[in-house]
Amino acid sequence: MKPLPELMSFLEGLPEPHILFDTQYRILGANAAYRRQFSPERGVVGRTCFEVSHRFNMPCDQSGESCPLIKARESGQRERVLHLHHTAKGEEYVNIELAPLLNADGEQAFFIEKMEPLKVAEGQSKGQGLIGRSNAFQQMLALVARVAPSMATVLLLGESGTGKELVARAVHEASPRAARALVPVDCSSLPENLFESELFGHERGAFTGANTARGGLVEAASGGTLFLDEVGDIPLTMQVKLLRLLETGTYRRVGSPEQRHADIRVVSATHRNLDDMVTQGRFREDLYYRLSTFPIHLPALRERRDDIALLTTALLQRVAGSRKLRLSDAALQLLNIQDYPGNVRELRNLLERSALLCDGDVLEASHVEQALRSGRRPISVTTGPSRVVPNNSAPAPVASPGALKSVERAVLQDMVKAHPGSRAELAIQLGISERSLYRKLKAIKPDSSL
Repeated sequence: MKPLPELMSFLEGLPEPHILFDTQYRILGANAAYRRQFSPERGVVGRTCFEVSHRFNMPCDQSGESCPLIKARESGQRERVLHLHHTAKGEEYVNIELAPLLNADGEQAFFIEKMEPLKVAEGQSKGQGLIGRSNAFQQMLALVARVAPSMATVLLLGESGTGKELVARAVHEASPRAARALVPVDCSSLPENLFESELFGHERGAFTGANTARGGLVEAASGGTLFLDEVGDIPLTMQVKLLRLLETGTYRRVGSPEQRHADIRVVSATHRNLDDMVTQGRFREDLYYRLSTFPIHLPALRERRDDIALLTTALLQRVAGSRKLRLSDAALQLLNIQDYPGNVRELRNLLERSALLCDGDVLEASHVEQALRSGRRPISVTTGPSRVVPNNSAPAPVASPGALKSVERAVLQDMVKAHPGSRAELAIQLGISERSLYRKLKAIKPDSSL
C-alpha cells in the first residue's frame, strides 16, 4: 500500500526532520529537513528505519532499544522516546515523536516520525556537554528531554560530582527559554543575612551599606531559568520567602513594599536527602513539594561504569591541554575498577594528577597508580578492605580476583619500565619488601633471572 501523494507533499513541507514508514519499518519518504540533517549523502527510501538510524540488522526492540512503533501499536496513540542515532555529524541523541496513521478500516497503516536532536548531550567524547551511553545515563537524559519543554520545576538529586549544573544547563538549553539567561545561585555559599538581598535585590537605604538600589538574581533570570544549587542549604527563614516566589510568582526587594512579578523557571539541585531533612524539621515540606514537581536522579559514576572510557577520553583532552595524551589499556583497566565517591569530579582530578606525573605521550597504569596513592584516599589495586559505599547508592561491582591480578601485573610491568632506579628503591616506592617485589616479578616472568 502506497501513501497518498498529498501526504508526501505535506511531509516535504514540514520544517522539522520527518520520515514516513510502513508497518514493516520500511522508509517510504523523508522530507528535505531530514535529508539535510541526518542523511546528506546516502538515500534512505526503501531501507528500514532501524538500519538507517542505528545500523541495526533487526528492529530496535530486538536490539536493546525502546521501539516507538511497538509502543504505538500497543497504545494506539502518539509515542515519544529518546534514541542515540547515527547522523552526518556522528552519534547524537535524538528526540523521537512517532504518530500512527490509520487506514479506512481504522488499522495502523503508516507511521510518521519527527526527529529533533538533543544538542546538550553526546554519545561520544567530542564536546563539553553531557557525555554517556550507559542505560542509567540514557534514562536520566530521557527525563531531561521530557521535562525541558515545560515550565515544571525540576529537582536534581545526586551525589557530589555527578554533574548537576550540567544537567540543569541541559534542561535550560532544551527549553523555550534557551535564548535567555541561566542564572545559578550557590545556596551553600550565601550567608543567611545576605541571602534575601542577593536573591530578591534591595532598595537604597534598606540596610547599612545599601547606597544604591540593586536588582537580585531573580531579576537577572527574568525570561530564563533560575538554578538553585544545593537547595538543601537554604536557611529555614528564607525557605518561606522562596515558597512564596514559587507559589505566587511574586517577590519583594528588601526595603520595598512593592510586589514584583518573576518570569522565571526554577531548577534546583541537592546532594542531601530532603526527605530526611523534612522529617527532622530542617526543610519545609510544602517547599519540598513545590521544588520536586519533576525529580530526576543523577546516577553516580559507579552506576554508569560503561561511560568511564568515554568520560576519560573527553576529560583527558581537557586536562592535558595541548598535549596529545592517550591512555594505555592497563591504565583504563585500573580506572574502571575504582568506586569514585567524588564521581566525575574525582575522575577528572585523578586524570589531571596522572597527566602531571606523565612525561611521555602515553598515560600508563603506573601514573594512575601513583596518582591514586597521592590522593585523599590512597587506593590499592591488590588486597585490602573494600571502601565503603554510601547507603543511598548502588554498591560498586566487585572485580574478580583474576581481574585484579591482571591489573596488578600490568601496573607492575609499567612501573618497572618507568622506574630508573634500583629494585630496592622500587620496593620502597610500592610499600613492599624487596623480597615481595622479587616474588611478584618472578610470577610475571618465571624464567627471568631478575
